Amino acid sequence: MIAFEALQNSVSWGPLSLAVRLAAVEGGAAYTNQAMREKTLKELFKGESVVLPKGKGGERVACLITDSRRVVQSSLFFAMQGAAFDGDDFIEEAIGRGAAAIVSEKPKPRLCPIPYIQVIDIRETLARVARKFFNYPDKQMDLLGVTGTNGKTTVTTLTQYLLQNPDSPVGLLGTNCYDLGGRVLPSYRTTPESVDICAMLAQMHDSGCEHAVMEVSSHGLEQKRVFDFNINCAAFLNLSKEHLDYHESMEAYFAAKRLLFRDRPGLKHAVINRDDAYGERLIDDLKDTKVERITFGRHPSADVRAENVDCGPKGTTFDLVWPKGRMQVETHLLGMYNVSNILASLALCYVLNKDLYVLGKRVSGFEGVEGRMEPVNQGQPFRVLVDYAHTEDALRNALNMLQTVTPGRVLTVFGCGGERDREKRPKMMAVAQALSDLVWATSDNPRYEAQSAIFEDMRTGLSEEAHVSFLEDRRDAIEAALQEAKPGDCVLIAGKGHEAYQDCGGSVLPFDDRAVARAWLTGRGYSGG
Repeated sequence: MIAFEALQNSVSWGPLSLAVRLAAVEGGAAYTNQAMREKTLKELFKGESVVLPKGKGGERVACLITDSRRVVQSSLFFAMQGAAFDGDDFIEEAIGRGAAAIVSEKPKPRLCPIPYIQVIDIRETLARVARKFFNYPDKQMDLLGVTGTNGKTTVTTLTQYLLQNPDSPVGLLGTNCYDLGGRVLPSYRTTPESVDICAMLAQMHDSGCEHAVMEVSSHGLEQKRVFDFNINCAAFLNLSKEHLDYHESMEAYFAAKRLLFRDRPGLKHAVINRDDAYGERLIDDLKDTKVERITFGRHPSADVRAENVDCGPKGTTFDLVWPKGRMQVETHLLGMYNVSNILASLALCYVLNKDLYVLGKRVSGFEGVEGRMEPVNQGQPFRVLVDYAHTEDALRNALNMLQTVTPGRVLTVFGCGGERDREKRPKMMAVAQALSDLVWATSDNPRYEAQSAIFEDMRTGLSEEAHVSFLEDRRDAIEAALQEAKPGDCVLIAGKGHEAYQDCGGSVLPFDDRAVARAWLTGRGYSGG
């Protein structure tokens, strides 16, 4: 499977349009003729505020492409502006590769031998055209969108687990993977480009999915990757400081999240965290709409809420209360923040008219999400957990929980990514040192930024009595923490979770926190689960 391997090994992790099509065919799960049939330019641009070139419109379009390197015969090439490249610079290459037509926001070049369509907003146009090309797959199933700073992967994965059964698979698009019902692709972006979402929703529909759950990032919303999509149920989990290098302020960040709920065609239900201040704002903000607001949380007025919560070292119990009943829920998931995640999933199921008595019992069988408080257990006398926590709030939640359930010390390994929000670095350090007994600061996808510069920012969050070691090599840091651990301690390896790579200076190097920890433990004679 060439395309599948390319996705795993790609350094650029670039657009997926052609790769999705190739992987679908090579994997034996090609689209149906209906989903894959060609369309004409006239069909695709019907109703759009554009004028097709005189005498044109009958050209057949076989695929929609946003990366000139993946243009094949009869492609419709969208010359989009990216973070590093301008698609208009590659129009000539796309024509040479056999593009049937070009779509761009800029005026037509003087020499262009194929149909050229100028649009006002290319991302909006791409989303609308993609939905037409794939026969509106977002309307052919219940599409659930989940947004928030923390918890999206856990909520979407748990919701998929609760909704699916052997006769009815549930699609999933998110940080860890793209589950298309009949097969699973590796994820390259939390919220893919609109054309890739449509392509994968079409495969889900062909595989018999009646529901699809997707993580919706603030970047994806602001960049219109789900523009005009028929998302009939959307969930808001929480909002804390993250991505401020991109959004610049919390107000701008909230405004991006709000795009999932306001002026959304087809949105019937909004599931909102009543315990979050921004959630309360969103509840109020939707008062003037016809969207049904269902709230969740520990707040006494939440529609789906938790009471009598008992968080222990091996799991959590709580009383689930909703308008139609009450029952006790047991889960392997740890901590209060996971209670919130479970409530969000159950609230999503509730608005779909699912029986919470049945699903509340099913929660106990959910083993968790890859890279989210994932245990590495080789029979050692201390706990080792790998978690994706890479924000101040997520790290605080994780460490607060571990302090309450760990009889010994909490030992933390973490880093801050390069070329990302610098303001969070000292804040994460302050949280780590305040809530850990010992800390090893290390690398976490430094990208093109010098690790020494990242450490310099992190050091500004140190107190005079901090017990922190700085080790650039992440493997060395993990092994140092494991070497220090004693019976009853807990080692938290935070920041990368499920990721199996390190992004260093433009190279994507194999690196898996879980594998590193497991190898060290095995080398010390621990071999049992």
